[in-house]
Amino acid sequence: MITREECAALDAADPLAAFRGEFSLPPGVIYLDGNSLGALPVRTPERVRAVVEEEWGRELIRSWNDAGWFEQPYRLGRRIAPLVGAAPEELVVCDTTSVNLFKVLTAALRLRPGRSTVLGDRAAFPTDLYIAEGVTGLVPGARSLLVDPAELDAHLDGDVAAVVLSHVDYRTGELLDMPGITARVRAAGALMIWDVCHSAGALPVELGASGADFAVGCTYKYLNGGPGSPAFLYVAERHLAAGPAQPLSGWFGHARPFAFEPGYEPKDGIGRFLTSSPSLLGQAALESSLDIWERADRAAVRAKSLALTDLFIALVEDLDGIEVVTPREHERRGSQVALRHPDGYPVVQALIARGVIGDFRAPDLMRFGFTPLYLSHTEVWDAARHLAEVLGSGEWKDERFARRGEVT
Repeated sequence: MITREECAALDAADPLAAFRGEFSLPPGVIYLDGNSLGALPVRTPERVRAVVEEEWGRELIRSWNDAGWFEQPYRLGRRIAPLVGAAPEELVVCDTTSVNLFKVLTAALRLRPGRSTVLGDRAAFPTDLYIAEGVTGLVPGARSLLVDPAELDAHLDGDVAAVVLSHVDYRTGELLDMPGITARVRAAGALMIWDVCHSAGALPVELGASGADFAVGCTYKYLNGGPGSPAFLYVAERHLAAGPAQPLSGWFGHARPFAFEPGYEPKDGIGRFLTSSPSLLGQAALESSLDIWERADRAAVRAKSLALTDLFIALVEDLDGIEVVTPREHERRGSQVALRHPDGYPVVQALIARGVIGDFRAPDLMRFGFTPLYLSHTEVWDAARHLAEVLGSGEWKDERFARRGEVT
């Protein structure tokens, strides 16, 4: 079993170690919840201050032009594009993941007239399921069918218009085969929509090379854009050339927004998927995080992610009552480890009381996210030790950690 001293040696040789200083983390905290909310980059407060006090406070409305506010959704999209394997003109930052999924799923149904079924993963994050249900409820004859991704091929018939899947399972951390699944979906004549919320910034994503048709993702997890930071959407260039229609035809997506015409004419390209004015403060926070990502080697990020999750699994897999749910195979693992324990909720609360922050998903999953830019091997070793102590001492049985209806 690896020692803490050996972990310290790994940290000393870590090519990403310098990035730790780019983030503001409370002393004494081991943060293993970056898969829910990323840590604060140290430069973010100053960037947001500049937008508030200078661009807004001093320059006022002139900043729409002088500070480039109008172009910000495209500019940020071009910066995120390399992180998910997209061409610069195929991605734009706007709205939320839910709103963007509504837009691209509706566009996909319109691109497949005569087909009426949307396939989704029954265990996907609920917003994906709810949006699919809402979209199909608005289209006469359409339906949303939930299946197990392992059984996807059995349902890929001539009525399937689109398939919506998460690249990484938010509960278990399982990584799906994006190229293989996309190829099978497209061979069946359907369109493939990927939710990359739990993979963007955590591991290499290749939307273009995989042949994906559409994708949506958030920026507040591994991309560290901050709570409620804007989402992004991807549309393959072949579909943009066809001029797909999306349902939220707001003025920001109009070809001539300042003509104030009564009829709607969409922009060319990815701009047609914009709806309304961008959230400039949220986008400013995201800017400072992308400054970091443009200096990070993505292959090194993935290598360290796998090393950290390998380490954690090795240290905790034999603990009493623990079942490792996350796949052991690297090609099937995202950047989190999910552990099953019958008393997972109080165990997580006991860890949080010790300064080890993970989270819980009902009924019995403890989730721990591993963010390579600001997490060290020694912190992983310490987190595993805390978990062993909590379980070994029965500390989690303390009534302070009893579940009272809330979910972390």
